[in-house]
Amino acid sequence: MFRVSRNLVLQVKQENSIIRCLKTSSNPAAKAAIQEKPKLKPTQEENYSFVMNLFRGQIEGSQVFPYPNVLTAEQRETLQMLVDPTEKFFTEINNPVKNEELETVEENTLTGLWDLGAFALQVPQDLGGLGLSNTQYARLVEIVGANDLGVGITLGAHQSIGFKGILLYGTPEQKKKYLPKVSSGTWAAFCLTEPSSGSDAGSIKSKAELSPDGKHYILNGSKIWISNGGLAEVMTVFAQTPVPDPKTGKTIDKVTAFIVERSFGGVTNGPPEKKMGIKCSNTAEVYYDNVKIPIENVLGGVGNGFKVAMNILNNGRFGMAAALSGTMKTCVKKAIEFANQRKQFGQIITNFGGIQEKIARMAMLHYVTESMAYMISGNMDSGSQHYHLEAAISKCFASEAAWYVCDEAIQIMGGMGFMKETGLEKILRDLRIFRIFEGTNDILRLFVALTGIQYAGAHLKELQNAFKNPTAHLGLIFEEASKRVVRSVGLSSPPSIEPYVHKELTQAASQLAVSVDSFGQAIEMILIKYGKSIVNEQFILNRIANSVFDIYGSVVVLSRATTALKEGVDTAQHQKLLAEAWTLEATQRVAINLKSITDGKSLDNYTKLRSIAKNICTAEGIVQLNPIKI
Repeated sequence: MFRVSRNLVLQVKQENSIIRCLKTSSNPAAKAAIQEKPKLKPTQEENYSFVMNLFRGQIEGSQVFPYPNVLTAEQRETLQMLVDPTEKFFTEINNPVKNEELETVEENTLTGLWDLGAFALQVPQDLGGLGLSNTQYARLVEIVGANDLGVGITLGAHQSIGFKGILLYGTPEQKKKYLPKVSSGTWAAFCLTEPSSGSDAGSIKSKAELSPDGKHYILNGSKIWISNGGLAEVMTVFAQTPVPDPKTGKTIDKVTAFIVERSFGGVTNGPPEKKMGIKCSNTAEVYYDNVKIPIENVLGGVGNGFKVAMNILNNGRFGMAAALSGTMKTCVKKAIEFANQRKQFGQIITNFGGIQEKIARMAMLHYVTESMAYMISGNMDSGSQHYHLEAAISKCFASEAAWYVCDEAIQIMGGMGFMKETGLEKILRDLRIFRIFEGTNDILRLFVALTGIQYAGAHLKELQNAFKNPTAHLGLIFEEASKRVVRSVGLSSPPSIEPYVHKELTQAASQLAVSVDSFGQAIEMILIKYGKSIVNEQFILNRIANSVFDIYGSVVVLSRATTALKEGVDTAQHQKLLAEAWTLEATQRVAINLKSITDGKSLDNYTKLRSIAKNICTAEGIVQLNPIKI
């Protein structure tokens, strides 16, 4: 046992280097990913995130079981009062085709949306909004996503990110001044991205310097691809500001968030951008020339801008999953309406296995996406602060699932799906941006993987500290040592999910538990093998993230299906089928991904892929010559 403990010390010391590396890495993508989340404190509070604990091979069920049911009777009544007119509005008034042709939302549509309160869904009622919860918000956003993603971006850019910083970080005075304005006709925008800083938001060049009299900040710089940028009168703008370093006393640049009014002067914008999709949403460059910002318009504190920006984005990502679950419903409905009427070879095409598989997979992806959206909104409404990885996953998963579902709907409809009149080609174009903006899926995958690895590494640091005073921490040391010994000789059993789920789902729960255990072991092996260099192993990090997506998706649908079975809802057996089918295939994918990050042949193939990419980049195009020699 003591030999095991000694080996454990050596492992922990090696593994602990990951924490230091994640904080100091010069790898741009790794920095962008890990900066998505505030640094972990030396002494961590207990984290109830299912995904975070997954990286330790543990089941933390408090936020995933039971499936959230957070709305009060009054909130349900309020929501129903809003759902009906919202659906009617998008059916009878909003015209997606006309909006796209005009490349702007029709005036009567905008007026109607303002009148409905759609631009201030979560602003407190006493400040001019509807005061909705996250779950209520998600339900209404789902309706918008089912009808017009361009209008959805117009609404989301205004409230999900545009003035969300004022809701989250505003002082009472800032809220009282600005929230009534943005609730009643004054446009808002979120201004972060610059020509030289896309995913690496920390590298922004816009600068705000304190005036000699100390009463204003003088802002200079520019932003690109700003949704509502040509409309906004109130903007959340991020710029570098000189800040004294408390450790060294030297002045350094740190990002600060500001509330900027166009009326301050010096704020201009370029013409609306021409885009592949979401054409009716206004997207423009915004320029700041010696803009005088009162010091009371600093948002969230000087030097805290990066934290403000990331938390704004984290807070709103669940809404994207809700909107895209609505989009998927529309795509499935269009495809099924066609397929139920289409005959080929003497049969309706829904009788063919190939079409049935497409339909079933589309339905599973929608079920997972919808379940994630309302799981996360429910967690947030319950007061959770531990949802940031789950929100990032929901954004990635939803944007990729919606693209797949729309593409398959087009395939089911064949040539008719390719025609403009069916509306699917517009949806496909609109969908493409969702994998890019508000955090590219590539960076968010790294964020999920590296943040989880950092959390696992922090646990190992705790163990290392225990060895400094072994007498006082024998319980922790021997518990960890014995756990590893038992695991190494194959006597351990995976963490159990069965107690959480309905008895009809125990087999699926057992499959998922094996994945959780295997994932925890894989993370431990990765820490031991790569140490600090893991930040450069993006082939591996991407597969870790994909495994997390599959595991989290599985636990979410098992939770939802369990509730359906326990409550005996009419669709319970259908939901059981969706959950079982998804979990089986998801756990199979997890096994493949985890094997590929340790298997020698797979690792060698990653090296080949890296070499192929380098050759092509050096040649600035395809390397090999055309096979026809002339």
